[in-house]
Amino acid sequence: MNRTTVCAFLAAVIIPFVPADTPAQMPRLQTKIGHIVQRAGGRVGVAVIGPGKNDTLAVNGSGRFPMQSVYKFPIALAVLNRVDSGKFSLDQKIHIRKDDLLTGTWSPLRDKYPDGNVDIPLSELLTYTVSLSDNNGCDILFRLLGGPETVDRYVHSLGIRDIAIATTEAEMHNNRYAQRRNWSSPAAMAQLLQMFECGKILSEKSREFLWQAMVKTGTGPGRIKGLLPEGTVVAHKTGSSGTNSDGITAATNDVGILTLPGGKHVVLVVFVSDAKAKESACEDVIARITKAVWDAFSAR
Repeated sequence: MNRTTVCAFLAAVIIPFVPADTPAQMPRLQTKIGHIVQRAGGRVGVAVIGPGKNDTLAVNGSGRFPMQSVYKFPIALAVLNRVDSGKFSLDQKIHIRKDDLLTGTWSPLRDKYPDGNVDIPLSELLTYTVSLSDNNGCDILFRLLGGPETVDRYVHSLGIRDIAIATTEAEMHNNRYAQRRNWSSPAAMAQLLQMFECGKILSEKSREFLWQAMVKTGTGPGRIKGLLPEGTVVAHKTGSSGTNSDGITAATNDVGILTLPGGKHVVLVVFVSDAKAKESACEDVIARITKAVWDAFSAR
């Protein structure tokens, strides 16, 4: 993966306005995104870090948005940090108990091993959790790490403050309000993605493992990837609440790294929260924002 792009500007601050010396297409892009977000009928947060020094913008960049399964990205970072420190190994076997495989929640892992009582390598468990957004896999990783608070401390140790990780998938499943406790600002998530992309967090081996897992993400095909040219490489992680009985979609999210023609990268975060629109409409908002970002940077 070519990292001679946003890495040069790791210290750049994501701000909720476009600087005066920003290239002309950035104000135009910000205006275009501002029109698109109105389609959601809710709160939308966007953060962009492009390949140039002034290629940053944000819409509601400091707002708090429920992450839902986006938080599986920092969970994976915390696990791989322990791999790098020698405390874990990608080859080590993790015992999956029958009572780990809760029903009524999204879990391809449970579908493959319905009876549990099986040992699988940590690499497989991470792949289920990241690429397939497995909820049971997420909570097994929490158990391995020592709980959500361990991941929360790890993220904060990186110097990132506006992310909170406080509840498990099981807790969110049993109480729809619990998702509000796992939140991030678009700016903070963009910063975390940027640090990952630049190799500032993990070893090269661990970073490449997670990069490939995110490229293989199978959830949310109509979001960031929805309107991009076929074959575009995107390392991303989605998060979804679904639409409740009141017709409110609490969270439709997608965050990731776009690979532009020529190999340069753009970090993009889109959170859609408390939308009166259905999930499909929120996904369309994410796709349209992504296409606008793609057009602005790939045209250079």
